[in-house]
Amino acid sequence: MERVAVVAHQRKSLDGGLPDLRRQLADAGVEEPLWFEVPKSRKAPKRVRDAIRQGAELVLVWGGDGMVQRCIDVLAGHDVALGILPAGTANLLATNLGIPHDLDEALRVALSGRNRRLDVGRVNGEHFAVMAGVGFDARMIGGADGSSKDKLGRLAYVRSGVKATRAGAAKVRIKVDGVRWFKGAATCVLVGNVGTATGGLVVFRDAEPDDGVLDVGVVTAKGSLQWLRLLSRAARKEPGRSPFVHMTRARKVDVRLDRDVLYELDGGSRSKVSRLRFRVEPGAITVRVPA
Repeated sequence: MERVAVVAHQRKSLDGGLPDLRRQLADAGVEEPLWFEVPKSRKAPKRVRDAIRQGAELVLVWGGDGMVQRCIDVLAGHDVALGILPAGTANLLATNLGIPHDLDEALRVALSGRNRRLDVGRVNGEHFAVMAGVGFDARMIGGADGSSKDKLGRLAYVRSGVKATRAGAAKVRIKVDGVRWFKGAATCVLVGNVGTATGGLVVFRDAEPDDGVLDVGVVTAKGSLQWLRLLSRAARKEPGRSPFVHMTRARKVDVRLDRDVLYELDGGSRSKVSRLRFRVEPGAITVRVPA
């Protein structure tokens, strides 16, 4: 039996909760896992490093995308498998990988699924596995704080998203793989490792988390009407056909903005910056996925 560690966000819930997880692990023969609980996702990296030092071969992460991202930031480059127990609001990485959103099945995948080597993105020194960007998505995520997500669930993103469509554009210059690709006003710049975003919207139709590249999208939509037209395209899985979208793929992306703005990665807000440097790290993590 491989050495198992659990890194859990205390405020996140899934089915019977952490006591149920302990029971199910014992029933599966994992009687003494390394066990770490944290009050905030930002406390998770230290616990993941502790788990690695203590010989963990599989780290089970209990939480949402922000919690998973904090753990991936440490696990990238290590020969330690990640098992996702999706106890968050959106759970986008689990959704994109086909990991069930119930404890019994998610744990079964984590303990007996197959290993899949995945790429990760890296932006301004931090790893991500889902998406990162500035503009609309960063404002939407920043507007859906912990308390609103606890009360409203995914509706918190809808409410903050409506407000985000009213924000103005920023002047942006983007290079992809060292070549200038876009210059102009944009209301959103998004770089993705997977294709499906919050609410099941397909943002990057051809994205795969092990294809060795990042997908890049720039949105120029302004105002609620243009955003509605764009989102209707995304709902039909064809956002690239919108006149308000520019898309490409790259291994390195350099984004410069005319002012400091908030950015997000994997559902977590970060401090304001005027430059974002992305690159892909192929096959950097191992994740347990359905067999």
